[in-house]
Amino acid sequence: MANSYKELEIYSLSLKLFYKVHSLSLQLPKYELYELGSQIRRSADSVNTNIVEGYGRRRYKADFLKFLIYSHSSNDETLNHLEKIFHLYPGIMEDHLYLKKEYNNLGGKINSFIKYVETSWKS
Repeated sequence: MANSYKELEIYSLSLKLFYKVHSLSLQLPKYELYELGSQIRRSADSVNTNIVEGYGRRRYKADFLKFLIYSHSSNDETLNHLEKIFHLYPGIMEDHLYLKKEYNNLGGKINSFIKYVETSWKS
C-alpha cells in the first residue's frame, strides 16, 4: 500500500501528462485559449486532482472509488479534447500525437487501479 498519493504510478503519470497538455494548449490560436484550451487544461488537471482527492478519502473505499472513476472520466474527456485539437489544428498536434497514446495508457492504468481498489484495498 502506498504511503502517499505521490507513490502512485497513476498520479505521477497524470501529473507529467498534465504539464505537457498545458504547454500544448498554450499553442492554440488566441481565440481558443479560453475555449478548447481551457477545457483541455481543466480536464487534464482533473485527472490528476481526482487521484489526489480520492487518495485523501482512501479510508472510505466508496469515496476513493468515486474519485478514481471521476479521474478515469476526465481522462476520457482529455482524450476527446485531444481528438478535437488533432482535427482542428493538426499542425499543433504534429509533435504531440504521442499524447493520445499516453492518455490511453493512463486510462488503462487507472482502470486497473480501480479494479485493485475494488477487490484488494483495505480501508
